Amino acid sequence: MNYQANSDFEQTGWRHTRMALLATATLLAASGSAVAFGQSAKSSGEPVETANPLVGTAPLDRPELIGNAPPPGEPLYSGQTSPGARLPHSSVEAAPVNNNIALTYPTGVETPYHYPNPTMIGFTGGGGPTYGGRAQPMIMPVVGNWTVPPGGSQSSYDKAKEQAAPGYYSVFLDTFRTRAELTATQWTSMMRFTFPASEQSHLVLNLPGRGGSVEVVGDRTVRGVATRRGDRDAPDGSYFVAQFSKPFRSHGTFRKSPGDARGYGIGTSDSFPGANTVEGSFAGAYLDFTTRDGEAVMVKMAHGTSYADAERRIREENPGWDFDQVRGRARSAWANLLDRVQVSGGTAKQRMLFYSTLFQSFASPRLIAKKGEPFADTNGKVQTATHDRYGPVPFWDTGRNQIVLLELMEPEVVQDIMQSELEMARERGYMNTSFHGDNAVFLYLGAMRRGIPFDYAAAYEYLRKNATDPKGPRGYLAEYIKNGWISDIVPAGNPSPPYADGKAGAATTLEYAWDDHALAEFADRLGKKDDAQLFRRRAANWRNVFDRSTGFIRGRTTDGKWIAPFDPQEPYYNFMMKEASGWSTLWLVPHDVDGLSGALGGRAAFNAKLDQFFSTPYRPTGICRDCTGMIGQYVQGNQPDQQAAYYYAWSGQPWKTQALSRRILDTLYGSDASGYGYPGMDDQGATSSWYVLSAMGFYPVDPSSDVYVLGSPLFDRVRLQMGNGKALEIVARNNSPINAYIQSATLNGRPWTKPWFSHADVKDGATLVLTMGPRPNPNWGSAPGAAPPSMTSAR
Repeated sequence: MNYQANSDFEQTGWRHTRMALLATATLLAASGSAVAFGQSAKSSGEPVETANPLVGTAPLDRPELIGNAPPPGEPLYSGQTSPGARLPHSSVEAAPVNNNIALTYPTGVETPYHYPNPTMIGFTGGGGPTYGGRAQPMIMPVVGNWTVPPGGSQSSYDKAKEQAAPGYYSVFLDTFRTRAELTATQWTSMMRFTFPASEQSHLVLNLPGRGGSVEVVGDRTVRGVATRRGDRDAPDGSYFVAQFSKPFRSHGTFRKSPGDARGYGIGTSDSFPGANTVEGSFAGAYLDFTTRDGEAVMVKMAHGTSYADAERRIREENPGWDFDQVRGRARSAWANLLDRVQVSGGTAKQRMLFYSTLFQSFASPRLIAKKGEPFADTNGKVQTATHDRYGPVPFWDTGRNQIVLLELMEPEVVQDIMQSELEMARERGYMNTSFHGDNAVFLYLGAMRRGIPFDYAAAYEYLRKNATDPKGPRGYLAEYIKNGWISDIVPAGNPSPPYADGKAGAATTLEYAWDDHALAEFADRLGKKDDAQLFRRRAANWRNVFDRSTGFIRGRTTDGKWIAPFDPQEPYYNFMMKEASGWSTLWLVPHDVDGLSGALGGRAAFNAKLDQFFSTPYRPTGICRDCTGMIGQYVQGNQPDQQAAYYYAWSGQPWKTQALSRRILDTLYGSDASGYGYPGMDDQGATSSWYVLSAMGFYPVDPSSDVYVLGSPLFDRVRLQMGNGKALEIVARNNSPINAYIQSATLNGRPWTKPWFSHADVKDGATLVLTMGPRPNPNWGSAPGAAPPSMTSAR
């Protein structure tokens, strides 16, 4: 390729990266250890006190970091995380809602909270599918006159009085002079509303959207059943029971006017004073109280497969009304988990971001039922859990990194997750997958390589079925098997963004080739040699969508011709690519980095292409809504190229990975005015896990392998307590914002010259010592024999 690109990068992109490190060092030196970020940051050194769940709820705000998003009329993507109160992996979350999803669908994802929004809509106390935006019921405290949903009675609130901590959330509603506090147990939520003196204090409760049925029972209980929405059902059950600490003085019910397509129009004919039951869209109840100044009214709630199931959960987990005790137990649950990673050094802000992203990394998968509890399976049949049952893993997202963090920290939880996925496969006939990949194999092979016991042969049966049965969940599999690639149909007119139809044929081919490589390795370990040969051949299919004439991955039509026109800077959404440009998609070959290097012309040309990738200005015509967090053409805010900064480990220039990982950590997380900003969506823990792993100093480029590629740790010392009882310590001597480059290394006292290590190297406990300096050491980790493994060997 063009070697001038390498020179250009040395003069522009590489210089900008070094300037970014210098700027960060200057900023951190100026601020020292003072807390100069966010309103809810803690001063305690305890991980649970350092974590701030508001991190991830805000968007970045520097124009050079957000590309050309968003489209006119839409908010800029945040991480779309939730600051709500929950336990690790919990289906139950007591969460604030400041997005009126019933009246707007701003970012294509039903996320309930967006930090910049100035008014509060209500609070949810149960589970919700994926992002919680449809969690139900919704509860809103109101003082004075009120309006029923979907319009609702909103309240302004002061960001300075908003607090969030693991297992706790609090906000003061200025409009109603009422404080709302939220906490949770594993299966119940608890809310405390502290009212002013008023004869008109109310709690308004409703089932959003399609609604369902609501019933007022006596003067302390409201219960209901949500209308089923298939996979959109609350994972903790469609039935809910809400109990109140104080009897309500009076009550009534309401619903949305039947047949009102515009989403509003509730009037006197659809509000029923004194009624105990109601059914319909937005079905709900209003509860009236007389309160003294500072009087608290508490609500505790649970969901289940029946009213009896929900009541049992309240009775067993939260029988009293001690809010502070429940909050303390939630804090302890998080402390036990977050304490497994201890860091020292770095700045206060870096430690806050580290533990906040670690907190958000456990957003998924979500626990559906504890062992021995009833739950509704994927077919709606109520069963009794024989182990802790978890919901689906979002494989296209967290399957790229977060599952490795779980395998390191929670191997017993991973066993239950794998068993849950296997049982869902038995219920549906196929293994779960997501989007345009079939990445469940990454979970199983990665766990196998990390020594986690499981019946892997049973899982392989379904993974193989996914990969060989054209009737299964792998879209366009027959075409992939026949041709070795998946075509795209060129639409009429301009196929550039925001065009979102299509097969994402080129990107899907890459995903399937990656999956097939993992299946080949899996088959080898199970002694299935014929299968291993079959899938290993298919693992090279990525080459069928690599266009040597342009040096990019490129779509093809059904007759095999390259699709034209083709601009690698355009972020095609489902046409040829998946939520990415040709630049981003080029690097989606993590199983065969050496092979990609060879296809691009060898190490020097590969480095030149990478340099060009990180230095070419982002100036597409089309808009990719979640493509934010930019460094050149690189997009941290979406998954397809998040591993690319680590590819220099294969090409003999690992110091560029060290500089880039620092730059991404320092500029693409928390660099906004609030200190909570994320690049793009977190996707249930994926973007958070990238930060956690990279801040510790390593990243699993291919999660199905046992290889960790070194970057540049933020901290002087990291101690990761692995789930097997052993500890991995990473010590960075002379570490600082400027000293970002590895000069030398030892592993367990022995010289270490590779820019990576394997799980076998650290599984019994290990200490990796990195000596850091202010300039790259081109002699460390750069030898061809030091590169990480690859399907195709270029050496």
